[in-house]
Parts: sequence; C-alpha cells; structure tokens
Amino acid sequence: MNNRNITRSVMTTVTRILLFAALLLTPLPALFAQSTIGTDGHVGCLDNPKKISRLEITKPGVYENFLLDGNGASGNLVKITADNVTVRNCEIFNGSGNAIGVFAPNVVIENCRIHHMLAGTFKEQHDAHGISGRWGNLVIRNCDIGLVSGDCIQFDPDRASSGSVTIERCHLWTGPLPAAAAGFKAGERPGENAVDTKTKPTGPRCVLKIHRCVMHGFNQPAQIANAAALNLKENVDAEVKECVLYDNEIAFRVRGPGKRGGSHVTISDCAIYDTQFGIRAEDKVEQLKITGLGFGKGVGERIRFVNGKAGPGYESKGEHTAPPMESLLKTGFKARPAP
Repeated sequence: MNNRNITRSVMTTVTRILLFAALLLTPLPALFAQSTIGTDGHVGCLDNPKKISRLEITKPGVYENFLLDGNGASGNLVKITADNVTVRNCEIFNGSGNAIGVFAPNVVIENCRIHHMLAGTFKEQHDAHGISGRWGNLVIRNCDIGLVSGDCIQFDPDRASSGSVTIERCHLWTGPLPAAAAGFKAGERPGENAVDTKTKPTGPRCVLKIHRCVMHGFNQPAQIANAAALNLKENVDAEVKECVLYDNEIAFRVRGPGKRGGSHVTISDCAIYDTQFGIRAEDKVEQLKITGLGFGKGVGERIRFVNGKAGPGYESKGEHTAPPMESLLKTGFKARPAP
C-alpha cells in the first residue's frame, strides 16, 4: 500500500470515529425527532391525579398531575407568584376566571389541558382566559386549550410587564359548545382569539414566539367582530413559524401603530385553510415579513389591507398552494433550502 492509500485509509477511519462519537453524544430525542405540529404524546393528567379546586404556587418547583375543577369560581384557578416553576400534566376546567395566571418569570407550562373557562354569556362577553398574566420568559409547550370565553392565551391584560412568551406545539381552539355550560347554551361558540397581545406602550418590545401550533375555530358566529386566531398588536415582536390555522374568520390579524405602539410580525412556513381572510393587515403595519406561506382550500381572501397599505417593512415571498391539511399535520413542513 503506497503512502497516498495509507493516508486515505487513515482519514476514512478518523472520519468514521468522529461520526460515531457525534452519534453517541447526540441525545436520543434529537436523533428521532418528529416534525410534530400541534400536541404530541400525552396531554392532561396522568394516572391517579390529585383532585383540587384551586392552586397557589408561591415556591419554585415542579407541580404536576392535578385535576382542577374550579366549580365556577372566578380569579386565577392556578396562580403562580414564584419564579422557576414548572406546571405539568394537569387538567384545569370549569371556572369563570383564568385557568392559569403567571405573575413571575422563568415558568414552564407543559402537557396541560384547559377547557370550559366561561364568564358571562354569549351575548354579553366577559373574559376568562386559558393562560394569562405577565410577560417574563414563559414557555407554554404541548398544551390543549379550548372553549374559553376570552383568549386561549393573553399577555399582559394589565399592560404592566415586558419579557418573552414562547408557545410551541400547542392546540388552541374553540367551537360550538357540545352541551350547555355556565351561561352558554349548547351550540354557542365562546371566545375571542387563540393568542392576543397587550403590552406597555413604550420600552423594549415584548417577544412572542409561536412555533408548530394548530389554531382553529375562531369564526362567526362569535362573541366579537373580526374573530381571529392571532390578534397581534401593540409593542410586540412576534414570530409565527410552522403553524396550521383553519376554520377561522381571520387567521392573522396584524395591527399597526396606535397609541400603544404597533406590532412587528414575522410569518414563516405556515398554512391557512377554510378561512375568510388569511391576513388582515391594519393601520399601515410597519413590519410584516412573510416567507413560505401556504394557502389551502376554502381561503376567501389571502390578504386584506385596512386603513392604509403596509409600510416599507412589508415583504412577502414564497407564497404557494398548501398541501392537503391532513397530510401536512402528519408529515410537518418541509425544510426550506438555505438561501
């Protein structure tokens, strides 16, 4: 064997060793990760949950496997005032206030099911949110939130905080109630938005990330006009990526400058189906960056500008016909080639 062949053989052996070492160091979830859109795996309580009617969290730690029936109570059924808290595998329902109120930083809420948070009546709308509270390094992951008379997720109703909220692999929805509940009749559709943003009018922008979520059902007849899955407004920098939105009056309601500021929004690799307006861009929105947005069947109008065209920060590229929704939910979005 000549020197050139020996060198080639040594290099091949070294490469194989390095690849094998990399595989050994790679966590198994990363090796077998799936492109899941929406919830994945078990959501809600595990076996033998602890049954309660209210939970106040004042110390750091992990709080899991609670079955919380609010019995119609108002206020925050779960109130978090300690930082470094994880709430996991809980089911929270039957209240007239918020299911979870977050008033501390560094909180994770995962694998939870929230439903039937209902205040007022269909004709007299009152807020009862799924998760609400203060901005502040919050992660909401793999949760199913639906049938609330406010928003599935809203931050910050008091416009008194700044920080970040990340929502990933969640199912956020509403629809006609299957049976009468609280002040609502069977067949009435509660709720306003899947996600609604409220912020301080000045200071650093709050940061919102919504990744790989499914949002649907925010359609008429509704408790409000302009029912939208996403109501992105005020002083927020929002990124929506690899999400599926269907059966909504409006998928993205993107709102420009007002007395509390205007949203900056980036939409990447999302798909919209069975919706009257894909995007409603209002009030000369300053920054709206859209890449790889797919439109499927049943979309009436892809984008509508209200109260003026968008500003110079508007761009849209890669618009296409979305694949059938059922296949997309199974296989996920294909990775786009690097520019």
